[in-house]
Amino acid sequence: MKLLKCFFFVLGLSVFFACRPTTINAKFVVYHQRSSGLIYHRHHMRYLNNSRVHYIHVPKHYHHVAAATKRHTIKSVKGRPVTFTTRYVLPFPGKGGQHWGNPQSIAMTGKKYMYVVYCPTSLHNKGRIVRFNTQELDSLGIRLHPNELRDAYVKKDGHYSFIQKQIHKTIKIGPLFTTGHGQSLAYNWKNHGMYMWRDKEKAPRVPVNNWGYIQHINVKRLRPDHAIRFRLRNRGLSVPGGHNLTFDKNGNAYFWSFPGWCAYIFKGKIHHKSVKFKLTKQKLRHLPGTRIQSMAYNSTRKRLLMISDASIASFPKNKLKGLGHLTNHSFQWNEFNPKREFEGIAYDGKDGIANLLLNHVPEVLTSNHSY
Repeated sequence: MKLLKCFFFVLGLSVFFACRPTTINAKFVVYHQRSSGLIYHRHHMRYLNNSRVHYIHVPKHYHHVAAATKRHTIKSVKGRPVTFTTRYVLPFPGKGGQHWGNPQSIAMTGKKYMYVVYCPTSLHNKGRIVRFNTQELDSLGIRLHPNELRDAYVKKDGHYSFIQKQIHKTIKIGPLFTTGHGQSLAYNWKNHGMYMWRDKEKAPRVPVNNWGYIQHINVKRLRPDHAIRFRLRNRGLSVPGGHNLTFDKNGNAYFWSFPGWCAYIFKGKIHHKSVKFKLTKQKLRHLPGTRIQSMAYNSTRKRLLMISDASIASFPKNKLKGLGHLTNHSFQWNEFNPKREFEGIAYDGKDGIANLLLNHVPEVLTSNHSY
């Protein structure tokens, strides 16, 4: 009898644990959306000559920061005055001497965490997410000593110093996964989800195919736990997925593209198993620059930002509603020196202060006012 009871007890435990959802051995799931992910009405499009925005060509050679041990500034040379000042010079090299690669995008989830996507050039279409605890970094005084974070994984006399070990505790390094180009990490303030496109390329800015993939990022494991596969195709328009992404406070998703003749702005919703985007009703004649680097949303000023290298344009997101009410005067635009790669902008609070991610050397700078 005792043996029989033990048998049923063990059997019950087995059934219990078999039925429980588990994340330890959870597999990456891809949801295949059968319906089109695009709503499109060509005859309603309006052509807008947004001449306040000026096109800045990608430089032949990017400016590389020579002295990365001190805080420095980047100022606008045209448009509304704004100054960005060094907040962090990011680690180089990474843990164990790893070359994390180029930083491609940035996201923040409030005053505590900052997430950066790194994509090594040697690993085509792959990268990782590194999370930084900004509260703890700031409490350590890193903002006043940028070289401390930059050299966090550079041993001194064969050992890590006390401050280096403290910095290590503020950094979490995610595993490698398929990122594509990696420019699109974004935080949805409405549902607290982290998302990015998996925009695989067979050559720079040449997509593998016309399928769109949106990946949901597990912020604890720093890797995707599921993705949505879909087509952005409707009435003769086919868009090969996106390369940038941002969200407003209402959970609306946005990205912009340049098919060769004007800039398109897309707006939509990302659900658990499906997405739906629509092409907004205005075609923008002028885009800020050669490279589509990123898109951001300032919830304080309620403006969407289109980011290219050393060039940023913005406009009020509410004027995209309906048939669209953007005019040339809706736009603000800035050109910056020196010529560096502007990888992305993220916001960590209600003050509207921009955190700008740059490459050559990888660093994050903050604006001197809401931007």
